[in-house]
Amino acid sequence: MVSAQDELVGYLQIAAKNNAGLKAKFNQYMAALERVPQVKALPDPSIAFGYFIQPVETRVGPQRFKISVTQMFPWFGTLKSKENVAVQSAKAKYEAFEDAKSSLNNEVRSTYYNLYFNSKAIDITLENIDILMIFRKLAAIKVEAGAVSAVDEYRIEMEIGDLENQLAQLRDMQFVLEVMFNNLQNVNADSEIYIPDLLSSNDFRFSRQAALDSIRAGNHQLLSIDFQSAALSYQREVVNKQGKPDLSLGLDYIAVGKGKDNLAGTDAFMFPKIGITIPLYRSKYKAMINEVIYLETAKQNEKIEKTNILETLFENWWKDYRDADRRIQLYHSQLELANKSLNLLETQYATGNSNFEELLRMERKVLKYNLELEKARADKQAAISSITYLMGN
Repeated sequence: MVSAQDELVGYLQIAAKNNAGLKAKFNQYMAALERVPQVKALPDPSIAFGYFIQPVETRVGPQRFKISVTQMFPWFGTLKSKENVAVQSAKAKYEAFEDAKSSLNNEVRSTYYNLYFNSKAIDITLENIDILMIFRKLAAIKVEAGAVSAVDEYRIEMEIGDLENQLAQLRDMQFVLEVMFNNLQNVNADSEIYIPDLLSSNDFRFSRQAALDSIRAGNHQLLSIDFQSAALSYQREVVNKQGKPDLSLGLDYIAVGKGKDNLAGTDAFMFPKIGITIPLYRSKYKAMINEVIYLETAKQNEKIEKTNILETLFENWWKDYRDADRRIQLYHSQLELANKSLNLLETQYATGNSNFEELLRMERKVLKYNLELEKARADKQAAISSITYLMGN
């Protein structure tokens, strides 16, 4: 028999494979990887061609045209630093992709739990309508016997009307949730979804402190900031090296025609041609370094702020987890008592020893505790899912 957990794992795998937003994040990461071979390559060599309209006469003949090839060489280590910047930036993009994947998993799980609760709410509402139908028959018998007023029948009709309206709302919501769930997987909106009869109430596997430590060490948003900071550190090296001279090597080829004495022309080579680019405007490079320093400081502050936000979110979801766990125990006990009370009141009403209003009030409590119990089960798993997302899973 396939369990609800197995089904949910299958849905998560489908979403990870098909979700368009996740594919977009992955392609952004792949694009960032393509930057690496670009930045570590030497600048393209420059080739110049010159044709002498008025040939320059030389001892060996007139110069016809000239071809120059020049290759620039950045300062030692510049290309490696640029490569490191691109690599760290790509790693940051990968962490952004992993965060999007974790966020998608959390959204799929949360929507699944909402589907479960809404589905159970429909079943519970239908069961309560059936119970009210029994009450209506019982009240009709007593009205015919003159034991009670027709008001009891009217009250039941009003209760049934309210529940039928609630049922219609729940069915509309179920359709919306199903479309949302299937869209997260990028499958047909009318694809069938397996909903378990009873949602697992598994506890969270980690202690509060262990979860917090895992968030600080493994949250993908924080890891992305770390890689961005590393990229800025290498960028500072790039700027420092850009303030150093660049070297160039070149080769000139000059074609020489026949001279006046009808001598064959001689091609002349001039090699090597060495050049140097001297960065004279130091204020520009100083400003570039200061820019990177400010950005590094900003990233440090951004990580502190993000850590504080994540810890606040964790504490809120940890509170929801503990609260849902308490509510499961509470409403399980309350529901048992309410069902026993309802059975007693129904028997007493049938024998004429109970007020019909008390019977309806207890029926409402049974409905409420049933719904609250299922809501607590769904809330507990949703809180676990959210905490798991913060931990990077």
